[in-house]
Amino acid sequence: MTSRVGLRAAGTNGSDFKHRERVAPHYQMRQSEVRKLNLVHLLLWLLVAAQVTVSHFDLVSHDTVSMPYQWEYPYLLSVLPLLCSGLSLPKNNISYLVISMISAGLFSVAPLIYGGMEMFPVAQQLYRHGKAYRFIFGFSAVTVMYLIMVVAVQVHAWQLYYMKKLLDSWFDGTQEKKKK
Repeated sequence: MTSRVGLRAAGTNGSDFKHRERVAPHYQMRQSEVRKLNLVHLLLWLLVAAQVTVSHFDLVSHDTVSMPYQWEYPYLLSVLPLLCSGLSLPKNNISYLVISMISAGLFSVAPLIYGGMEMFPVAQQLYRHGKAYRFIFGFSAVTVMYLIMVVAVQVHAWQLYYMKKLLDSWFDGTQEKKKK
């Protein structure tokens, strides 16, 4: 053993640090993937929040940014699983990660499913007749929102996948500690 003020322990040359415990690379990779997906989720949430805020407070005309669809309001609650996920990562808190996974289904995935069903008749009308009544910066609102939804579904699916893998690895680690 070495001390801060004394000599190095006998028989060592300072290169015997490789045996020390480290975080396994696959745990680090999963955490970094969850962090990256959380960042993309935050960007999507900011887009939806900006559209809701701008249209709600009449900051621009409704010709530029249309009124939000009903599914966008409950989707704003998807910031809660994002916060729980962010709180769970620094200290490997399993309970926050479980809360994040459950609330992601309720506040992220469920509004997207409802939104897909809510906007389907409008998309069908746009496809069949070429008529759009809502616009976002000159583009059909239903097209823009479906594009956001496609990205959001992929982000949330990957988030849930990596959070499940991370939860399994953390849970296995706590079970091994209890056995010792």
